[in-house]
Parts: sequence; C-alpha cells; structure tokens
Amino acid sequence: MSKVTKLEARARRKKGIRKNIFGTAERPRMTVYRSNKHIYVQVIDDSSGTTLASASTLVVDVKGEVSEAKKLEAAKKVGELAAKRCLEKNIAKVVFDRNGFIYTGRVAALADGARQGGLQF
Repeated sequence: MSKVTKLEARARRKKGIRKNIFGTAERPRMTVYRSNKHIYVQVIDDSSGTTLASASTLVVDVKGEVSEAKKLEAAKKVGELAAKRCLEKNIAKVVFDRNGFIYTGRVAALADGARQGGLQF
C-alpha cells in the first residue's frame, strides 16, 4: 500500500478537470501553473493548439513591481496583466482551468485579478 504524493493527487484532479474543459477560438482556456516561487498563466486555443496570450511573475512588466510584494499580490498582478493582454487580442471570455490546483490562495487571487482586468469566466 503506497502513499499518494501531492503530485499524483494533483495529476488525478487535473485529469478530471480536463475531461470537461476545452478551449475554443471564441472562448479559449486560461490555464494556471503555480510553483513555489512563481505563478504562470496561459490562454490556449485547444482546437488549433496555440497559445494566444501568457503572463507570469517572470515577465518584465510584473517582475519589477512584485519583487518585494507578497506572492498573493503578485498573483493578482499576473491575472490583471493576462486580462490586459487578452483584451488587446479581442478575447473577452475564457474558460478557467485551475490545472489541478485547489481554488484558493494564489490561484483564486489570479482569477480575481483577471476578472478585475475585464475577463469573463
């Protein structure tokens, strides 16, 4: 009887989520990846397999602002930047894919930032 690791548990959750979520050109999938130090977001059109927009705490626009900021504030800034980049490309509605991460903390902050930036999901 082996113990389930955090990574295996997240992979199981991700599989269940991705079974129901699919990004189209009209409503692409906004996926989140959270590491210990950084947070990344991509807006993906699954029908063509292309990334339409992306943002992270490593992007120059955000990196200077969040170098001293808390991770939660940084996640919110990344969400706002992602929303801004989507709106520049005429993407107003997305499907939110939490990528197996539990919807709390930084993932929820990123989603709130994207909603404040003008995205609908």
